[in-house]
Amino acid sequence: MDGGISRIFVGVHGTVGSLHALRYALAEARERDAVLYSILAWTPPGGDTLDRRAPEPHLRRLWMAAAKKTLRSAWDDALGGVPEDYPVHLQAERGHPGWVLSSLADRDDDLIVVGAGRGGRLHRATHHSVARYCVARAHCRVLVVPPPPLARLDHGMFRHRRGMHDLLNNG
Repeated sequence: MDGGISRIFVGVHGTVGSLHALRYALAEARERDAVLYSILAWTPPGGDTLDRRAPEPHLRRLWMAAAKKTLRSAWDDALGGVPEDYPVHLQAERGHPGWVLSSLADRDDDLIVVGAGRGGRLHRATHHSVARYCVARAHCRVLVVPPPPLARLDHGMFRHRRGMHDLLNNG
């Protein structure tokens, strides 16, 4: 990858792969002296359709607060917290992750960093890949970070620990 990157957007959601991408994105931002945006995309539990049919502002505030808490927890898990020696912008945005990242990173000198996600044919067939979405639709460079070696051995030991559902139900 050549120079010319001024903003880096990293998709975060708390899985081992996304935490690895988060660490990688911070290192890239430091090396390039780029602005780092840590993005957690969220949708309401039950999906957007129900919320659009009967919007409830109080619930939206709760969902946004839960998303921000998940984002901060991801930084805690990845690096012990948001670094104090480097500026990082934390953003929780409503929408599907690939669309949110591709919409925010709208300049030629942007870079999107995402984890490669889980492998396996069944998982790929049943789950939307944020990495594939960004590679196909983003108007900037996309860096897909492979999972760390330990995560490749994962057979259910490491799962998303702090999902929005957990935060809403367990505080």
